[in-house]
Amino acid sequence: MLTRMILVLNNKELQRHLEEGISLTNVQVECLGHEKNSWQKVVQSCGDVIVISESFVPLPAESGIAMLNNLPENPVTVVLQDVDSSEQQARLMAAGADVVLYSGISLRSLIEAIEATLESRQQFFQLERLDHKGQARPKISDFISNSEVMQIFMSEVQQVAPSDSLLLIQGETGVGKEHLAKVIHSESPRSSGPFVAVNTAALPEQLLESELFGYTRGAFTGATRSRRGAFEQAHGGTIFLDEIGEMPLHLQSKLLRVLQDYEIRPIGSEKATWVDVRVIAATNRDLEEEVTEGTFRKDLFYRLSVVTLKIPSLRDRREDIPSLARRFINNFRHKIGRDVSYISEPVMKALCRYDWPGNVRELMNVIERSMLLCKTEEISLQDLPSIFQAGESLAKMPGEIDPSSSWQGKTLPEVKEEIFDQVEALYIRMILEKTRGRINQAAGIAGVNARSLFSKMKKHGIRKEDFKVCGPSFRR
Repeated sequence: MLTRMILVLNNKELQRHLEEGISLTNVQVECLGHEKNSWQKVVQSCGDVIVISESFVPLPAESGIAMLNNLPENPVTVVLQDVDSSEQQARLMAAGADVVLYSGISLRSLIEAIEATLESRQQFFQLERLDHKGQARPKISDFISNSEVMQIFMSEVQQVAPSDSLLLIQGETGVGKEHLAKVIHSESPRSSGPFVAVNTAALPEQLLESELFGYTRGAFTGATRSRRGAFEQAHGGTIFLDEIGEMPLHLQSKLLRVLQDYEIRPIGSEKATWVDVRVIAATNRDLEEEVTEGTFRKDLFYRLSVVTLKIPSLRDRREDIPSLARRFINNFRHKIGRDVSYISEPVMKALCRYDWPGNVRELMNVIERSMLLCKTEEISLQDLPSIFQAGESLAKMPGEIDPSSSWQGKTLPEVKEEIFDQVEALYIRMILEKTRGRINQAAGIAGVNARSLFSKMKKHGIRKEDFKVCGPSFRR
């Protein structure tokens, strides 16, 4: 299918270079940058990809970009900013722009970024089901891992994905519960049907019921027309109920009835409607504990947990951090228009040692932020948030300790023990870093047996995994 790209730029020369430089086939370029009523023509253009200068977007930018995003063609919106401002870029992204690029980057980089966007849009017409931004549907290979614990987990996922059973996905915030649900949907016989996600914690209690089950016209004040709920929209496919542990008790009982009979009753309706859906629920809470405290129904918990999948946290599979970081760099290069390709060795070590309370989502955000701040092709420690730079600093040596704050109220033996522990921990980290976590080799350097070294590591909370996951080179 022919892809229409609309250029609406305030720079005639740049517009001409882009028009001539786009080399992809099946792309029709139309320039509207200096025509009368340019904005109105953009809205009426039926474009698949709209490349527009920020100055042409009506203010407030949120409304103007929303108008483009809501066009029937669901176009991909690429905004070019004349000033290289990370803050302005973040504001435009928050306003709904799919891609924000600085017009002052090299013409080659600009063309590559736009062509990557066009290729994604062309895939929109080639794959069975895609989101409105033209991104390829999730697939099982998205979770390829070097971690044994993750490989075991994905083996379980592959076993249950083809079934129609209820699933409960557990895991910390940011581990990718919704993405996993999409993968399971795409690997199931329902992949040709819709995937509908509802965050049960994001909606007020009064709206959640209508969001799930729908309502009829006149059911309440303001209901001027009937509306289908998420269960009806997901008919023939999968419904994903995120943060299920946040659902109010009275709606839990209604959900239980739906899961037993697969019949929904919209608000204001006297007639039940049968729906054919697979239900996947997710939570970062301990539902068994919630049941004990009386905030979650026991019968609903047993109904949901036919099969329970708990996604390992990122700190439990640190082996995957280097590959994930590199994947995010490749993904963000074209999105943010920065020629950043590499991660320095100190940065990768810092990433591997961090505990990642926000898991994969936090890693993704850190990489994107670092690329925005990076001034070279390689991310350095200075580009990372301050918490990583602080984490890289070595423990103080005994001579640097301030006695007034560290030794007050302590006996001489206690001070000696404190300093000895610090030196011992620092030395163990040094040799483990040198041997990349090989216990036997490190024990030989230290002149102790492996069991003794392991005991000392346990005492200081040192894990060998923190030293073996990062290799010496981090270039692609």
